[in-house]
Amino acid sequence: MAPVTWGILSTAHINRKVIPGAQASPEIELVGVASRDQQRAEAYAAEWGIPRAYGSYEALLADPAIEAVYISLPNTLHCEWSIRALEAGKHVLCEKPLSRAPADVAEAFDVAERTGLVLSEAFMWRHNPQTARLAELIADGAIGELRLIRSTFSYGLYDEANIRLRPELEGGALMDVGCYNVSGSRFLGGEPERVWGEAWYGPSGTDWVFTGTLQFPGDVLALLDCGTALPDRDELEAIGSEGSLFLDDPWHCVTPVIELRREDGVELIELERSDSYRLELENVSAAIRGEGELLLGRDDAMGQARTLEALHRSATTATPVSLTVGGSVEPTPL
Repeated sequence: MAPVTWGILSTAHINRKVIPGAQASPEIELVGVASRDQQRAEAYAAEWGIPRAYGSYEALLADPAIEAVYISLPNTLHCEWSIRALEAGKHVLCEKPLSRAPADVAEAFDVAERTGLVLSEAFMWRHNPQTARLAELIADGAIGELRLIRSTFSYGLYDEANIRLRPELEGGALMDVGCYNVSGSRFLGGEPERVWGEAWYGPSGTDWVFTGTLQFPGDVLALLDCGTALPDRDELEAIGSEGSLFLDDPWHCVTPVIELRREDGVELIELERSDSYRLELENVSAAIRGEGELLLGRDDAMGQARTLEALHRSATTATPVSLTVGGSVEPTPL
């Protein structure tokens, strides 16, 4: 297919993981990058070999040469600039989390549907073959009946000025890395019916450690923990009636190996390494061209937002929260 022309809104640190895959793919043409400062945009474009530099986000959105944008702005700007990009006629891949406010996510997808454009939340791990293989093994009965999902994601960050720890920018462990735990739990369990969250709030005012339990249909449970004040940890395990599937690198997929653990021993299922960021860009590009199905669209993003909001509400009210059929979240009396 003809390559889709892409631009990047912001010069965020995460871009360093996205740009190489974009530049290596024949399905993508990375045209430009925007900053709020022209000199910074030009320096960044020169560093990464990007042809065009824009001194404002508005300038990039006004360029008819760009069909799609990757948005890597702070959390509080995700929905706002997704909507502005869609209104400007651009398809959007927005960095996770799109938002924990379901109404804001719904508004963004309403605009995408009205304009006939593609909007997707950038959970790159969902595009990796390791993730697909995990789902296949569970569906094939490798561990019997799925009963428990366990996940962790944490690292140490103690600079209170960092945007990841600033409450006014919706920072904190749950939004920064815990959204992966939620994504992984939902990927395996479906949409939760009830959640309970607990948090330790650090000096910055954000949750520095967050734990949660989720109850899914069919009596499947999930346990998650995440943190910005813990050692580096990232794990995902699907535990069934006859064994478990353990991923030591579920989110970054740098070393894609699945351990099938059963009573008779451990089998290592090794996969070839793939660039998850490239795969997500190619998936969105194929959907834009009408040559592929979008992997992560409205339903998944709404499920993410509802679950994040429910966990956040539970932690702040010390109350379990049920997710109603209509999609809202309601406290459950103790």
